[in-house]
Amino acid sequence: MTTGESATGPGGATVSAGATVVKGATVFKGATVVDGTGADRYRADVRIADGVITEIGAGLGGGAVVDADGLVLAPGFIDMHAHSDLALLLEPEHPAKVTQGVTCEVLGQDGLSYAPADDTTLPALRRQLAGWNGDPAGFDWDWRDVGGYLDRIDRTRVAVNACYLVPHGALRMLAMGWDNRPPTPAELDRMRQVLAQGLLDGAVGMSSGLSYTPGMYADTAELVALCTVVAAYGGFHAPHQRSYGKGALAGYAEMVEIARRSGCALHLTHATMNFGVNRGRAGEFLELVDRALADGVDLTLDSYPYLPGSTTLAALLPSWATEGGPGATLARLADPAACERIRYAMERTGSDGCHGVVADWATVQISGVRAADLAPTVGRTVADLAAERGVGGTELFLDLLRRDELATTVLQHVGHEENVRAVMRHPAHTVGSDGLLVGARPHPRAWGTFPRYLGHYGRELGVLTLEQAITRMTGRPAARLGLDRRGRITPGYHADLVLLDPERVRDTATFEQPRLPAEGIEYVYVNGTAVVRQGRTTGARPGRALRRTDRGTVAR
Repeated sequence: MTTGESATGPGGATVSAGATVVKGATVFKGATVVDGTGADRYRADVRIADGVITEIGAGLGGGAVVDADGLVLAPGFIDMHAHSDLALLLEPEHPAKVTQGVTCEVLGQDGLSYAPADDTTLPALRRQLAGWNGDPAGFDWDWRDVGGYLDRIDRTRVAVNACYLVPHGALRMLAMGWDNRPPTPAELDRMRQVLAQGLLDGAVGMSSGLSYTPGMYADTAELVALCTVVAAYGGFHAPHQRSYGKGALAGYAEMVEIARRSGCALHLTHATMNFGVNRGRAGEFLELVDRALADGVDLTLDSYPYLPGSTTLAALLPSWATEGGPGATLARLADPAACERIRYAMERTGSDGCHGVVADWATVQISGVRAADLAPTVGRTVADLAAERGVGGTELFLDLLRRDELATTVLQHVGHEENVRAVMRHPAHTVGSDGLLVGARPHPRAWGTFPRYLGHYGRELGVLTLEQAITRMTGRPAARLGLDRRGRITPGYHADLVLLDPERVRDTATFEQPRLPAEGIEYVYVNGTAVVRQGRTTGARPGRALRRTDRGTVAR
């Protein structure tokens, strides 16, 4: 920008340059600063240069000026539970997240991602994760370990920063395949060694997916042994625990016990209480959290601000039906005796993959398919499709799994508003979108989570103040991750920043149109470079892989 230029963007933000311009410097004039610490907002000018915040005060100049009068300047938002493992590499401008104000994502979630892997496990992981991330033809899978994956992010040049969790399911595949049994001492040692290497390569901790194969086959002792390694490197455990339905409280209690026994910090991911058996029971869960905190457990949690959940259709199967990996699962789906056993679990006893409850097919809505001939099923429930064909819901479920080769994704309409609000009020709460970015009609949380907290639950309902909501998106997750000089507006901190209109910010993504960007997010800066300007993406890609160091902090 040259001297005297200006432009007016949505919400009245004006960009201009004064008579003296310091190359690379930007000054946000008259911003309402919400600094990420939980402190009250205040009015100030904020200057950034060379990728960092250099000064906060009054009457600042010396750079291109953003007129921030009436707007809120906050640290960049941190998505504590993201599924952008491939999307970030395939579409590195990453509009779904930058238009929400997200400047950092945590990948490698739910015990399943693409590193570490080898030439045997990577094809199986690609097949298993096709419903979450797609499986693009011609993609170059040029890594096998955590360090290689993080290097790939840096070579790609992406719009946001990224942290990575070593996925427990991938460790188990490398050591012992998909066997439903405890590991031998040698197999457990292999997992521990590969986990340690992933942490040395820069991972911030370990995730586990205990209702997904093969992670669900791990017992408490195995997880304690692995979390002991994570603790030694200053990381944390982020479990998708065993049940969010019938066994939810027992599942959370097990995760707390693992933290106690291993000394490992615990982050309860997409923490909620779903299905009819848990209506109104968030208080019991939060009592468990408070007891753990009082006992000295280092515990945080995240949630998304919606009622439906999202997963793959295959995840609802009983665990025995998925033993051995995708190929073995499809073979069982071709066996009438195995299908009858699956039917009994889905309709009578409750499948552990369906969180211990009997499947209610009216709550399971197709959100994405791989097979082109199944496209008309998207947006419809399994119950509706079954009625149209004159078959039972479980029969339709099994047919979809076979025809789409396990790649179908679904929404599950099983949440409760009172539980969602109770969890987000808790002082250990952070924000995670858990958003899938593939499929014809994915969950709108992939595009709308952060503005929904600010607009719907903050401004409209008053569940959270602006300061409370922003702290949950910035300072608190940065502390959990051990980020080096991120998550706060303080001189010397990295210039990951969001400038938003507090009266306009809202989500626009819906279940019918899930890929609509937020309103009221005016500017987003990552490492001092604008990735959103005047409400529009710039195409800039200043993000990087943030790696844990031997000091337990996360830096470039």
